[in-house]
Amino acid sequence: MNAPAGLRHRLQHFASSLDPTLLAALGALSLIGLITLYSAASDHPGNFGGQLRNFLVAGLVMLLCASLSPRVLTRAAVPVYGIGLVALLAVLFAGVSVKGAQRWLDLGFTRVQPAEIMKLGVPLMLAWYFDRRAGTVRSIDFLFAFVLVLVPVGLIARQPDLGTALLVLAAGFFVIFFAGLPWRWLIGLVAGCLAALPVVWTVLHDYQRNRILTLLDPMSDPLGKGFHTLQSMIAIGSGGVFGKGWMQGTQTHLEFIPERTTDFIFAVYSEEFGLIGNLVLVLLFFVLVARALAIAGHAATPFSRLMAASIAMILFTYAFVNMAMVSGILPVVGVPLPLISYGGTALVTIGMACGMLMTIQRHRKLVQS
Repeated sequence: MNAPAGLRHRLQHFASSLDPTLLAALGALSLIGLITLYSAASDHPGNFGGQLRNFLVAGLVMLLCASLSPRVLTRAAVPVYGIGLVALLAVLFAGVSVKGAQRWLDLGFTRVQPAEIMKLGVPLMLAWYFDRRAGTVRSIDFLFAFVLVLVPVGLIARQPDLGTALLVLAAGFFVIFFAGLPWRWLIGLVAGCLAALPVVWTVLHDYQRNRILTLLDPMSDPLGKGFHTLQSMIAIGSGGVFGKGWMQGTQTHLEFIPERTTDFIFAVYSEEFGLIGNLVLVLLFFVLVARALAIAGHAATPFSRLMAASIAMILFTYAFVNMAMVSGILPVVGVPLPLISYGGTALVTIGMACGMLMTIQRHRKLVQS
């Protein structure tokens, strides 16, 4: 009788130690995501059932990561990064091609996208690297850190998957920046990127160049390359202040919005819930990111601080890029909206990230006392 009672006590203690603000924001965003997906996938009910399973798996992964100690995450950094690199190399030689992109590995029972691993593998590795050099970081360390980032970014860009490559690059850059990147380096990087733009333009695929040109003038090909952007902008505008109502979006249910369950689900949400709904969504993402930054500010170790801060900025980048892409502010790069877009691998990645935030917060007082 004592064993179950002891286990119950430990579970209650664990549940009470989870961050309530983080859980509330995640719960509200998840509910919005399921409600929106139900409408967007009304003609494909299997997608809604699949997303429920995805949320269940992501929730279990989040709780598993939250139950681990930051020391376990520190020890896992190098293996996760190494496995991610090996998987990316495997994609080059034995990957599954879908719609002209070779991004997946077929494991028999499921398909996985190794690039998703590196969204957390890269910041984990860099946080471990700078934690080992806390207080003695030199210029050569920043240079080596950039190499650790650029190797997986290059492999992902070759698939081609420019959107994920940019997200992994951003995730790595955030860790390097928070590790104390000198401003002269930052200014030099900006200048170098601007100078390299003509070269980058020449190596982009045709469809990638077309996306940028379409952003500048979507009306140049309204029924072709500009169709995605124009239809999503029409849906957002037609929602008005209060929206057309749940399940009442005409652009959605007349199938004018492309990829409406994944990359362009924000257009579905905007049409049905309007400006007021968008303000609520932005506020929830703000709470999520702000809480993650607060956790980073009170973290006990350099590793925990860098990891939490990078996760906060990753969540911000996901949300900002997707909303800006759907609104016609940025080119279409295939970035999902966290907790809203349909997709298993991306959702599990978000679950892992939020679990890491929870364990960093949960061990803050334990380590400092």
